[in-house]
Amino acid sequence: MSHDLSLAQKHAWNLARILMVPVILFKSDDEYGVLPADEVEDAEIVILFEYDPYAGGHSVH
Repeated sequence: MSHDLSLAQKHAWNLARILMVPVILFKSDDEYGVLPADEVEDAEIVILFEYDPYAGGHSVH
């Protein structure tokens, strides 16, 4: 988890390209985190961005 959105975005994009799967950048409380898209099931997070290694990143809202 990170408190820096810019750093979290860079890590999310790198993770998507390494794993070659879509990943989700989310906010929980006041921290940012990244998970593969197929593992996001928690209702207590706010999804901010989706990073797809084939299509790039885009805001969910």
